[in-house]
Amino acid sequence: MRKTEFANEEYYHIYNRGVDKREVFGHANDYERFLLGMDLLNDEDDGLMLLWRDLHKNGAAGLPKVQPLASQRLNLRKPLVDIIAYCLNPNHYHFILKQNKDKGIEKFMQKLSTSHTMYFNKKYQRSGALFQGRYKSIHIDSNEYLLYLSCYVNANHFIHGYNSVEDWPYCSYPDYLGKRNGKLCGKEMILGQFDNDFSQYEKYLNDNALHFKEKKEMEKYILE
Repeated sequence: MRKTEFANEEYYHIYNRGVDKREVFGHANDYERFLLGMDLLNDEDDGLMLLWRDLHKNGAAGLPKVQPLASQRLNLRKPLVDIIAYCLNPNHYHFILKQNKDKGIEKFMQKLSTSHTMYFNKKYQRSGALFQGRYKSIHIDSNEYLLYLSCYVNANHFIHGYNSVEDWPYCSYPDYLGKRNGKLCGKEMILGQFDNDFSQYEKYLNDNALHFKEKKEMEKYILE
């Protein structure tokens, strides 16, 4: 696959899955650890993740929370990307990212993939690659495509039959419904086009999510 040339201020669909379609999230803590990395590694510097590691090594109970760490450097954050939407499924993930810095997507994805692979391999006593090669990327070249794709990403768990359209904590959809005020996702670009009305976006997403799900189910019966 030809390498995508990422441009600043442009939007991209980024996705990948586990090698041999294996699970890359085996437990709730694995999802939480990946989400932590999505926040703390989205910076030109690595200080926040190093601080988290120090706390973890020194016996902090559970996984130290992101917000206390982030607040220590709130005015110093230099995000590589804006995370517009995301969904983590047992064996794959989807992002919509806007690049902020030169090579921002490449740096962010490299740090995130390496961090999760090292964590996962150590926890589950395995070695080698965890993800199926380099992540895939598609340039989102129109506003209509951006809106449409936001439905695909936000409802991806539902499309793949993992859960109901609203009942999945490891995606950005609860933020788009106003049910969670997460700081990880920059939803304003999408919701602003629905007058910041959660119900308008919910209807738009539900209509498209059902179409995506029906299309995927029909693919089972198509022989090429």
